[in-house]
Amino acid sequence: MDASKNHYDTLGVAPDATADQIRKAYRRLARKYHPDVSKEADAQTRMREINEAHEVLGDAARRAEYDAMAERLRRGATMGPGNGFAPPPGWEDGFSFFRSGGPGAGAEAPDLGAFFSDLFGAGPAGGGAGRRARGATGEDRHAAIEVPLEFALAGGEREIQLRAVEIDAGGRPRPVTRTLQVRVPRGVRPGQQIRLAGQGMPGIGGEPAGDLYLEVRIAPHPLYRVEGRDLVMDLPVTPAEAALGAEVEVPLPGGGTGQVKVPAAARAGMKLRLKGRGLGGDLYLVLSIAVAPADSAAARAAYEQLARATAGFDPRRDLGASSRTANTASTA
Repeated sequence: MDASKNHYDTLGVAPDATADQIRKAYRRLARKYHPDVSKEADAQTRMREINEAHEVLGDAARRAEYDAMAERLRRGATMGPGNGFAPPPGWEDGFSFFRSGGPGAGAEAPDLGAFFSDLFGAGPAGGGAGRRARGATGEDRHAAIEVPLEFALAGGEREIQLRAVEIDAGGRPRPVTRTLQVRVPRGVRPGQQIRLAGQGMPGIGGEPAGDLYLEVRIAPHPLYRVEGRDLVMDLPVTPAEAALGAEVEVPLPGGGTGQVKVPAAARAGMKLRLKGRGLGGDLYLVLSIAVAPADSAAARAAYEQLARATAGFDPRRDLGASSRTANTASTA
């Protein structure tokens, strides 16, 4: 989490924006800048920034931590243990570091102070690596990597920039940037971990380094939601398609389109399943009814004809009393 970045400006919302305002702003920007649909020259870069901002501000706990860190930076505080070593700018770009044990296993929230304190042995006894035992194997480290949904579906090699630590010739730790190739398996799911052997904390006294475990996160997508192994998409249909049944075209995860059959008398909230179109699971289409506006004489006449033809249908009959005979409540 980089508190020097203004995630509120990225999403175009005020610092006191509600969760709903943040969610709406993200969806609006995702529709504009998602690389699959955007014609903007900087769409990929903007979408990465938008995803990062939403990941922080869309989570109440992470947003509170971000606000607190940003406030400390505004007051001129450093971010190292005891105001000592401070990580270089962009240290965590693309990664969220966790204590050993990792997210989802009782790990505490990302804490740069604790991270560097463990790393350099800062404390009352002074700096340096003196608190770590001589001849010790390097500790494992845990981080998070975010990949687009399309990449998670197909899998493949991905290059990442890792801010890491090495021990120099004098035995002192120093920050470095390493470029690593990560093989992401096809159909990887959120929460899965990818192990990079020897890419954790360096060992002491010639002992091997620890491992780096990358927890996979799927970047938010403007169409699909990830639910375990499955994907979920809202599918709007017209009242006529819902009532009479129809075959409609839908976009498929990973590219292309397919035909899906909407049964007659379909209801809003009904789920249609496309087998094998998820992350090792299925794609579920959740129906919603999209009503065309009566913005022309022809459309209004058609709605009036439909109202006469369905005059005996009461959509609110299950509310406890017929809406056609109940007293009208004032809304003034």
